[in-house]
Amino acid sequence: MKASQFFIRTLKEAPSDAEIVSHKLMMRAGMIRKLGAGIYNYMPMGLKVIRKVEAIIRQEMDQAGAIELLMPVIQPAELWQETGRWDKMGPELLRIKDRHDRDFLIQPTSEEVVTDIARHEIKSYKQLPVNFYQIQTKFRDERRPRFGIMRGREFSMKDAYSFDRDVEGMKQSYAKMFSAYQRVFTRLGLNFRAVNADNGAIGGTGSQEFHVIADTGEDAIAYCPTSDYAANIETAEAMSLIASRVAATQEMTSVATPGQTKCEDVARFLKLPLEKTVKSIVLAVDAEEGAKLFILLLRGDHELNEVKAKKVPGLTNFRFASEAEIIDYFGTPPGYLGPVKTKKPLIVIADRTVANMSNFVCGANQEGFHLTGVNWVRDLPEPIVADLRNVIAGDASPDGKGTLEICRGIEVGHVFQLGTSYSESMNAVYLDEKGQSQPMVMGCYGIGVTRLLGAAIEQCFDDRGIVWPVSIAPFQVVLCPMGYDRSDMVREASDQLYQDLTKAGIEVILDDRGERPGAMFADWELIGVPYRVVIGERGLKEGQLEFEARADTEATQLPVAEVAAKVIAMIQANLTH
Repeated sequence: MKASQFFIRTLKEAPSDAEIVSHKLMMRAGMIRKLGAGIYNYMPMGLKVIRKVEAIIRQEMDQAGAIELLMPVIQPAELWQETGRWDKMGPELLRIKDRHDRDFLIQPTSEEVVTDIARHEIKSYKQLPVNFYQIQTKFRDERRPRFGIMRGREFSMKDAYSFDRDVEGMKQSYAKMFSAYQRVFTRLGLNFRAVNADNGAIGGTGSQEFHVIADTGEDAIAYCPTSDYAANIETAEAMSLIASRVAATQEMTSVATPGQTKCEDVARFLKLPLEKTVKSIVLAVDAEEGAKLFILLLRGDHELNEVKAKKVPGLTNFRFASEAEIIDYFGTPPGYLGPVKTKKPLIVIADRTVANMSNFVCGANQEGFHLTGVNWVRDLPEPIVADLRNVIAGDASPDGKGTLEICRGIEVGHVFQLGTSYSESMNAVYLDEKGQSQPMVMGCYGIGVTRLLGAAIEQCFDDRGIVWPVSIAPFQVVLCPMGYDRSDMVREASDQLYQDLTKAGIEVILDDRGERPGAMFADWELIGVPYRVVIGERGLKEGQLEFEARADTEATQLPVAEVAAKVIAMIQANLTH
């Protein structure tokens, strides 16, 4: 490809609404252009990267035995009503009506549609297992689209759905997809980690996320450097920081703490470690007979994990209690709440660490006062014990093989063990060897195709621009001739090298636009092409060309006759790494 035949338009400055590195660089490099909130045009340079990502995904999906199909972007509401997700999904689900006033939606995912396919097309155990996948446009009506394509409303995703005869078969399909995902992200040239995760709105019995490791990632990941344990912080198990509860050594005492409503303030006021305080969080669950209240107890330096809280029996649909409800149950406004002698009885749930604490500090349920020397059994009954908090760096790893560290990650893939939740609600069944009807056991597997571009850039950039991995760069090498339109020597040498590389299957672009060297180099550094060869008259007369990898800080001189072989060898080495 010659640059004059391609569309290249870079910007010196990013738009003012571009917040993160990937958004700024993709706009500046001419890869995307904003059409509306969370909706982007993918320009030719950006589309080339997308197509490379898709090609790698397709190769690995096909190798893993998945079969490609294509499902509609617009889906009838009836299918989602069968599974209950039409009502369960919030405003993220974009609902529309056709001219006949029938309800439809723009798909955020395709579990219902693929299950509908399966129930009509699969009748016998002999047709199982099967795994269908597609690469298709999705839409989720984000409340606040941001970060460019990282949190857009319209995006491209690879979603796959496996159907098996039983749970064991589903686990085998899941393992195949997990391995395929590892190969995909390895071939993309990314530093990634697979972590245990929450299933969220998809449902099912277990899942793992794939995260590209980047300081700008929205998700916190807990991992053990000395073992294979890794989990999204939402699901990372927090072990008790106190091995066992010791006997009480203090009397419970009410102490005046005027104006001290936070654990940090109370600890400072009482000249005690923050670790001796307990914070109270009041949740409510609505029911026909009225709201039911729960008090959750965490150590003063810990934070509530809402995903874990929803897994506590009875708290699936919790909300935070109102101030009026709190005053009704505790007799005091927030800031002085505690589990001892509440005005009305409510359920007490303690985090594992709090359950082993002794002589702790908590609210006295009296404005301006806290209790010190509080102990279980003597001062209040044993609580329900649950894992309620976020893990922190230095916590013991749940597998007992070291301590946890925290890093940031960008979720780019997710694999789920769905089980039979969709097949049972939609009657997707098959006949087994005995002629008995059985529900198909499902798994589902997603990769954010367009999101991968942003994640890769967040991991691979410098102060000059993008540093694409070779496998997904829009072009693998750029030829930068000095005076292509003025020097026969430069033009002939450039054209010859271009032909040699093209013949070898290298994706090369020859910049024949006649730009000044500084502007030309700045464009390709911004765009992030992995390798650059500079062809000039002086170097040609000396039998040398200037070669530089995008990640390097200095160029090297290579004999003209060796340049093509050097570039080909480096690219092939990167692609097979």
